[in-house]
Parts: sequence; C-alpha cells; structure tokens
Amino acid sequence: MQTGVTLQPVDSPDDFGVFVREIEDLGYDRLWLTDSSLHARYVYSYLTLAATWTSELGLGTAVTNPLTRHPALTTIAASTLDIVSKGRFTLGIGAGDRPLLSLGMQPAPVAVMERAILDMRRLWAGETVTDAGPGFTFDDAHLRFPSSAGIPVYVSASGPKTLQMAGRVADGVILLAGLHPDIVQWAIDRINEGAAQAGRDVRPHVAVFAYGMVSDDADAAMAAARTIAAWFPQTVPALCEVAGLDPALVTAVREAYKGGEFQEAEAAAALLPDDFVRRMALSGGIDVAREHICNLAGLGVDSVNVFPLGQDRLGTIRSFMAAARLESIGATEADEGERAR
Repeated sequence: MQTGVTLQPVDSPDDFGVFVREIEDLGYDRLWLTDSSLHARYVYSYLTLAATWTSELGLGTAVTNPLTRHPALTTIAASTLDIVSKGRFTLGIGAGDRPLLSLGMQPAPVAVMERAILDMRRLWAGETVTDAGPGFTFDDAHLRFPSSAGIPVYVSASGPKTLQMAGRVADGVILLAGLHPDIVQWAIDRINEGAAQAGRDVRPHVAVFAYGMVSDDADAAMAAARTIAAWFPQTVPALCEVAGLDPALVTAVREAYKGGEFQEAEAAAALLPDDFVRRMALSGGIDVAREHICNLAGLGVDSVNVFPLGQDRLGTIRSFMAAARLESIGATEADEGERAR
C-alpha cells in the first residue's frame, strides 16, 4: 500500500522546504496540499516549489474545486505542474469546502464536478470544448499549447452520489470519511457501484486521508484527533451513524460546531466519546497507527495519507512512516508464512 502526506500550505517557504525534503527522504509516495480559499497560501505556487525541490515525490491538490477558479484556469495550472514536475502531478478536485461560504458560494453539485472533469480532459487532449451549463461555461475553447492528455484526476468524496460519480469517471478517490472500517467499506462499495455503472473493469485508486497525531503522548494525540472527529458529524452525519454514533449525538455535535475549520470546533469535539475518536482518526502511538494501516490494507485501500495535526507535525510524519514500514514487514512475513504452508 502506498503512503502520502497531506499539508496545508501555511508555512513559510523555508519551513515548507524542510517538510518537503524530509517527506521525500522518508520514502513517502505523494505529497498533497490543500486548496482552501482564504485559509492557506496559494496551492499552485507551493506545489511548484515542491516540484523543484524533489525528484520522485508525487504531488497533488487536495483539493481544488470548479467554482473559485474556472475549470479553464485549473486545466492550465494542472498542465503546467505536469510539465514542471515531469509527470508527477495529480489533480485532486472536490465540491469545495466550508470557506466557500465566506465568498457567498455553495459547494458544487456533483453534476458540475463531473462536467468539469470531462471538459478538462478534453482540453488536455487537444479538443475544442463548448459546454454551457450551471457553474461554468466554455464557448469554442481550446488550449493553444500542447499538454499531456493523461493527467490523473482524483475526486474528493464522502457522500454516496459523489463516491459513485468518482467510481464512474475518476482515476482515483480521495476518501474523506475517517478511518472506521465500516465506513471505509461502505464508501468502497459505493465507488464499486459507480465503476460498475460505467462498465469499468478496474475501480479507481482509493486514497484514504488519515487525520490526527501519532505520538506516545496519549493526551496530546487524543486532543488533536478529537477536533477532526467533530468534523465528520458536520460533513458526513449519515456515515457517523454507520459507525455507531447515536443520531441525537450527531445532531448535538452539528449544532455545537461553530467553526469554518475543524481546528475551531473544540465545543463540538468535547461531546464525542473517546472510542469514536479513536476509530475515526489517528490518536495514539506507532502501534495505534499500524493497526489503522493494517485495517485499511485489509479492506483493499490503495494508499493511506497522513494529515498531521497538533504542534509536532513533522514528528507525526516520521512516526506514521515507521508504522507503515512495520505493517509492510508484517504483511510480507505473513505472505511468506502462507506460501511456506
């Protein structure tokens, strides 16, 4: 199973460079950067820096949307980063997050995301695109420079309609639904349904984002994980009920959630039981992280990507890779033992 790191581009370029170089040196496969309006620095500038500082690390947006930038601009940005990174770029796209509300906008409907993906692929392939519909318009549009036609597109998804759409058209799915095995399995089933609808023989790559802290300081790790756990009842309430959270508690957490970002949701987070937090996010030491990685591998997840929270993000990045290596060794030994029987 592949591994990745997700960061918000909020650090200075110098500090960001320290993160990027170590992430590649540790052996991670991919670095994702968030693209959240007003909440972080410009994602494409920071991805360009990362591309110039690395040679093998995959790079991607997690995620852009088809509203705050016209898909034509995203088409150009992706094509440019594909060239700058020598083919290491993946475009992650989603509906848009809560900060859209401060711009007077609502998240993009599934149909708008799907149109954007299909139109961008046509532009990369050198076609002329005319497409008038909700969200954006193309009128006899085409690129005036050559582009790779094979830039991978991953869809950020957690709800059933978006998961099914991703299964139909995406190269990969960025799964933002926590780490609870029942939820992850439910999401994979929806992705498989979409792939079957489109007659695809192979489902898209499933990339799970693992939020939290990996640390022997149990209290600090639980505190970091608790804030993101409060985000899930806000964004995917039905899935929290799949995980066994009482519907009344889901409602109470949603009502207490006041922030536009999960870091601002302390009051809502305090309502959640510890067991739910542990099942949804990274909230302990290396052994705890390894158990989550093992569970995801058993479900057929293709990659797990740590989103470090708390004060020591670099420590979490290092410890998560240690856990991934232990799980890889354990899986290899199990396979060898099975073959020896």
